[in-house]
Parts: sequence; structure tokens; C-alpha cells
Amino acid sequence: MSEAKSGDTVRINYTGKLTDGTQFDSSEGREPLEFQVGSGQIIPGLDREVEGMKVGDKQTVTVPAAEAYGPHDPAKVQQVPRSALPPELEPQEGMQLQAQTPQGGQVMLLVTTVGEENITVDANHPLAGKDLVFDIEMLEILQAA
Repeated sequence: MSEAKSGDTVRINYTGKLTDGTQFDSSEGREPLEFQVGSGQIIPGLDREVEGMKVGDKQTVTVPAAEAYGPHDPAKVQQVPRSALPPELEPQEGMQLQAQTPQGGQVMLLVTTVGEENITVDANHPLAGKDLVFDIEMLEILQAA
């Protein structure tokens, strides 16, 4: 039986949890996750762990934050004057906003605090700075061409 290697397309079932056991994502009830090993389509730490698995293999792996969504960057937390928001928008803690970067890209912001004059927004990925635990099962390996 062959092992998954870089360049192979694989299909896995997975459940992603924080180290405290809180589940943040799962393929349960959905199509399995399909990706090409070593292509950068998924977080690096999980990609590395899938390499070498055989069909039917199951494992639980911990991916450190540095190999997942990176460290939490305090520079990505900023205060924004409420006057910069559209007048019809009433910001709430936990609300997600979308902003445009000077280069024209889109960035998701999470409102963390709402004050009279300013709001605080966080542009970090919600899982930045967190170690992640994945239960993975290799379902299928489609050999590289």
C-alpha cells in the first residue's frame, strides 16, 4: 500500500480542535478535504503530517501555531475612529468587518471593543497564536501524474 507523498492529491476526513478540546472545524457531514500534498493549499504543519500516511491510517497530531496560522501579531490590532465607519453601521463586539488594504486587497477584521469615539479591530486570523489538534483519517491517495 502506498504512502502519501508530495505531489499526490489526497482526500482526508478531519476534525480540528484547540488544545482545550474546543472544536473549530470538521469535515464531518461534508465532503472530505481534498488537496495536493506539499502544494501549500493547507496549513504547513498539517500538510507535513499527512505525508507518509496510508489509506485507512488515522492519527491525532498537534500543529504548533508557527506551522498553522502563525503568531498573534499585536501590530494587526488597531483602533479605528467610529467616524471612519459607514454611518448606518452600528459596531458590536464580535462583529466581522471587511476592509480594503491600500494595495486593493480585502482583509477581515474582528471588532474586539466598542467605545464612544473608537472601536478596536483585530486583523489576525482567529486561530493565530493557537496550537491546533487534528484528528485525521486518510481516505484516498490519488497518485501524482
